[in-house]
Order: sequence, then C-alpha cells, then structure tokens
Amino acid sequence: MKLSAAFLAVVVLAVAWPSSLGGDDPLAADPSHVLQAPGLSHWFGTDQLGRDVFDRVVWGARHSLSIGVTATLIAVTAGILLGVLAGLSHRYADEVLSRGFDALSAFPLLLLALLFIAVAGPGTLALTVAIGIATLPHYARVVRAQTFVVRRAGYVTQAVASGASRTRLVARHVLPNVLGPLPVLAMIGLGEAVLYAAGLSFLGMGPQPPSPEWGAMLNDGRGYLRIAWWASILPGLVVTLTVVALTVTGRHLQHRFEGREPR
Repeated sequence: MKLSAAFLAVVVLAVAWPSSLGGDDPLAADPSHVLQAPGLSHWFGTDQLGRDVFDRVVWGARHSLSIGVTATLIAVTAGILLGVLAGLSHRYADEVLSRGFDALSAFPLLLLALLFIAVAGPGTLALTVAIGIATLPHYARVVRAQTFVVRRAGYVTQAVASGASRTRLVARHVLPNVLGPLPVLAMIGLGEAVLYAAGLSFLGMGPQPPSPEWGAMLNDGRGYLRIAWWASILPGLVVTLTVVALTVTGRHLQHRFEGREPR
C-alpha cells in the first residue's frame, strides 16, 4: 500500500508539475539521438524521432489521467442521477432503467466504447465520453441498490410523514446516505478507465500524434519493438504500474470503508 501511494504521489506530481520531473518540451525531436537506448542522458531512451521517452511519459501523465478522471466523473455523476431515479421511481420506470443498465452491461466495455467512437469520431472528447458511458452502469446499480435500502429507512419514512418535499427528501436524506461507497469504487474505476483509455488510444481512437499520451506512445513504438523495445515497453510498464497502484489503493480504502482489516 505504501509503495502504491508513493507511486501515485509521483504520478500526481507529473500531472500537476511535469517540468519538475521531465523536460520542458515532450515534442522536441533530436535527429542525432534517434532510437538511443536507455542511459544516463535519456533514462527511458529515445524514440524514432529522437524524442526523450521519459519526458513524453511524464508529460503524458496529464493526458492519460485527465481522460481517466473525466470519464470516471461522467460515469459517477450519470450513475448517481440514474441510480437515484431508478431507486425512487415507480416499478415500471425502475424496470425500464434497470433493463437499460443491463443492455449497456451486456456489451464488452471496449466494444461499446468503440461503437460510440465510430459514430462520434476519434479524439480525446469522444474517447472520454465513450469510457464514461460504458462504465456508468456499475455505479448506477450500486446507487440504485443503496437507494432501495435508504428509502425504507425509518428516518425517510418520518421525513415523508412530516411533509418533506421530494427535492428536500432526496437532498437531505437520500443522497448523503447512498454516496458512501462511491469514492472507493471511483478510485478502483479510475484505474480501469486509465487502462481502457490507453487501450483505445493504442488503437488510434484517442489523442492523435504527436500528443504524448501513454496509449498513443505504445502505438508509436510498436513498429520498432525488435530494435528499440524501450519506446513501447517502458510506457506500457508505467501504465501497468499506475493501474495497479490505483487498484491497490482503492481496495485498501474499500477494506477500511467496510471495516475489514486491509491485507
């Protein structure tokens, strides 16, 4: 857990202040240092244009994490709205919304995201929205289940009997009591969103070259794996470590939230 937290702290520093870890220009090419192996002058080596891979990884953290965080916010926000609506609606409306969640969940996430991007076109915005839509059913189901529990609680029944309006009921009694597990789930979901963003960008569906996004970097270097493995392997390792760190931290927080002893 401590290693995960320390690694995430470095990632956050790279997002907030990339020049403190890498160079000032991740797009700067140097034809005299093309495909240079990792060393003291270039920790992660250079790519086919002579660009420093480490600098591009550092600056790419802002692109990749921004996509993951924004997609997760879209999924959580939409999940809260739809989950509360389903949990408080009449049986038929709840049935329609629940079947909608099931329909979205029936598609593999990457396939659903690809279908959305095929309609909207590739790019950062389309990629972000696609991941948000594809991951929202999970949050919506959790909020719906929590809403069913809360709506039957004694304090809600008392508030209804005292004449509280529906808006006041939702704002003061329902939402504060259904949002508890969401930050933990969002932390775990953020790791998944970063992974999906990198995968879709690798397929050319996200930020376009020369953007130093992690998935795009994997795609840029795949044609040189036999002679310059570092151009793809090292950015891929950073993606893996980031996802693992987010997942481990999220699981740790989940155990704390549930009152269990973290492993």
